[in-house]
Amino acid sequence: MTVIDRLPGLIDHTILRPEATRADVLRLCEEAQRLGFTVIFVPPCYIEEVVAAVRGMNIRVGMPVGFPLGGQTTGAKVAEAREGVALGATVLDMVLNVSRLKSGDLDYVRRDMTAVVRATPGVEHKVILETCLLAQEEKRTACRLAVEAGMDYVKTSTGFAAGGATVEDVRLMKDAVAGRARIKASGGIRDLATTLALLDAGADRIGTSAGIKILEEAAERRGVAGRVAG
Repeated sequence: MTVIDRLPGLIDHTILRPEATRADVLRLCEEAQRLGFTVIFVPPCYIEEVVAAVRGMNIRVGMPVGFPLGGQTTGAKVAEAREGVALGATVLDMVLNVSRLKSGDLDYVRRDMTAVVRATPGVEHKVILETCLLAQEEKRTACRLAVEAGMDYVKTSTGFAAGGATVEDVRLMKDAVAGRARIKASGGIRDLATTLALLDAGADRIGTSAGIKILEEAAERRGVAGRVAG
C-alpha cells in the first residue's frame, strides 16, 4: 500500500477555527466516517457530543490543551486535559509554553509537559512547539524537553501563528528526537504536494483542516473518477 493509499489514516481531520458551529463540528464526524480519517480534532466544548457521535466507529477524538498560545498555568492545562479525557478524548495536543522556553526556564517547560502527561495516563500526548516563533536551537531544546517529559509526539504548529509546518523543521525535529518521539506536521498544510513532502521529510502524522481537498487530489492522482467530497 502506497503513502497515498494510507493518507486517511495519517491525517488528523481538524476543525478548530473559532467561528465553527456545532453543525460544522458534527459534519466533521460524518466526513471522518465516510472518508476513513481515524483521528479528529475539535474544540474542547464539543468533546462530549463528538465522542457520542463517533461511538462504535474506528475514530479517535482529539482536543487541544492550552490552545492556542500555551501561556496558561500548568494547573489550568492539567485541569483542561483531565476534563477532556473524562469526556472521552483519547488524544491531547498541548501547546508548549513558548514564553518560558524563550526565557530559559527549561525546568518549568519540562514540568509543564510532564504534569499533563502524568495527569492523563493511557492517552496519546503531543506537544505543539510553534516552530515559527523559535530559533533553531530552541526547537532542538524543546524536542529534548518533550522527550524527557514523556510526550509521544512533537508537533510543529497550531496554525494560528505567523507560520506553519516546513520540511526543514520536520527534518530538524526528526533528528532532535532521534526516534524517541514521533512527529506531527500541522499548520498551513493545504495540498497533496505539501503533505507528501512533509511525510517524506519524516512526519508521522499530518494535522489539517484541508483533509478532504488533499484526498481529492490523491484520488485524481490515482486516476479515480469523481470527487470524494460528495
